[in-house]
Amino acid sequence: MTSHPTPDRATAVAAATVFTGPAAPYAGGDPYADHRAPDPAALPFTRLPDLADRRLGGSVTAASDEFFAERENLLNPGPARFDPAAFGHRGKVMDGWETRRRRGVHPDHPHPTADEHDWALIRLGVPGLLHGLVVDTAHFRGNHPHAVRIEGTRVPGTPGPETLFAPATAWTELVPRTEVGGHAAHAFPLPGAALGRFTHLRLSQYPDGGIARLRAHGEPLADLDWLAALGTFDLVALAHGGLVEDASDRFYSPPIHTILPGRPRTMDEGWETRRRRDAGHDWLRYRLAAEGVVRAVEIDTGCYRGNAPGWAELALWNAENGTGGGGGGGLVGGGLVGGAPAEAAVAGPGEWRLALPRTRLLPDTVHRFVLPEDTPPATHARLDVFPDGGVARLRLHGSPTEAGWRRLRERQNPTGAPAS
Repeated sequence: MTSHPTPDRATAVAAATVFTGPAAPYAGGDPYADHRAPDPAALPFTRLPDLADRRLGGSVTAASDEFFAERENLLNPGPARFDPAAFGHRGKVMDGWETRRRRGVHPDHPHPTADEHDWALIRLGVPGLLHGLVVDTAHFRGNHPHAVRIEGTRVPGTPGPETLFAPATAWTELVPRTEVGGHAAHAFPLPGAALGRFTHLRLSQYPDGGIARLRAHGEPLADLDWLAALGTFDLVALAHGGLVEDASDRFYSPPIHTILPGRPRTMDEGWETRRRRDAGHDWLRYRLAAEGVVRAVEIDTGCYRGNAPGWAELALWNAENGTGGGGGGGLVGGGLVGGAPAEAAVAGPGEWRLALPRTRLLPDTVHRFVLPEDTPPATHARLDVFPDGGVARLRLHGSPTEAGWRRLRERQNPTGAPAS
């Protein structure tokens, strides 16, 4: 069962994709030299986390066909790779999901019918509100699909394909059947909260072909029953609904790395700033999963041995009662997605309550701090590092307040969104 978008929204979604037709054959050199993609500045939603990220637990749980290239490649972090000399027993080795060529059933009708297609089921690593999708056909120059369609659903637990394809499972059409081109990234903005919370996606390609990457950008909304069972958890973790709203620097790596699961294995899995040659310092601003009381802090400089910050301090702000002020604005178009001045996170005496005074940091170390019992509730946190350097992870362990739990329940089912 599938619900469809309004004609106006369907037209707007289709208009967001401007790349059609095959790309030119690979001519050598940089394979991305002729890759077609929208201007990132026109796609503010791409600054939100990819909720399908494999590092968060995202998975392609099933697909109709994966003869030439495995479905799991769709969610690999980073851009798709291309080796012009790599061939295997099934043909060209491609970093994406590629199906065999469909055929008709009779010599007089050698082509597939208009509605025949391949599909893949994606479980989001963290459920959430979707603000935009990206379908990238990088390196699929003459073997990309003619069109794609994307639907979403919300099903609790870890359902298998038999449950997701059951007649009782309701699917919402997010991207109507839309023509796409080869070797190009296609962006589809979505209205976020207006569509409600999603747990799974269904990607269909007509009639067959190859897709390198699928990205599902949005706000994470974790399972409330799970969070309630935990009671005390990391309030800033992406897996629990935390977000990076803004940062002073993104030169070497994105700040969202600091709230990913686990510890870093290499230096590029954290957040590192460029070397400062002025009297300033670097900072990160976070939105917590809910209003809560932070009881313990972990600052991890793992893998940063010659480039860890010298010192750090942590400040908290409560947006619910006006204690402090963070500047910034909304998620899309505000502080998180460009548009808030850098000074918004550091200016204004008294805007933030200092929770952890300036403290010495060591290289490649997990630093743990217990906060005072009278630490007030907060909705936002700011980590300042002096003067610059790399932070691998930040953990803010605590519990939501009653108001925080109430707000979480409201965000799970926004007004006007389909019921879960």
